[in-house]
Amino acid sequence: MSSSWILLVVAGLLEVGWAIGLKYTQGFTRPLPSVLTVAAIIASMALLSFAAKTLPIGTAYAVWVGIGAFGAAVLGMVLFHEPVTAPRLFFLGLLLVAIVGLKATSGTQ
Repeated sequence: MSSSWILLVVAGLLEVGWAIGLKYTQGFTRPLPSVLTVAAIIASMALLSFAAKTLPIGTAYAVWVGIGAFGAAVLGMVLFHEPVTAPRLFFLGLLLVAIVGLKATSGTQ
């Protein structure tokens, strides 16, 4: 996996972090969670930007969003007791297949 893909995966994981962090900021009224969430947003966007220098932007953005959506949904179930249903798990599985498929068909390494 190239360094651009590694940066993109880290950017996606940071997106998970800031998406979950939003819940802990309580509308940006809690200073520490707010600062950490904003820092994760900035770092995630910066890494996405660096990765997009060499990766197709459509693929990079879709993978970034997919990692964020998948991670936020799973952590929502684990941390916030959001519903865990067969249909949700099925569609999360489809999302994971789509992320891997985009990587596999991007024409980059």
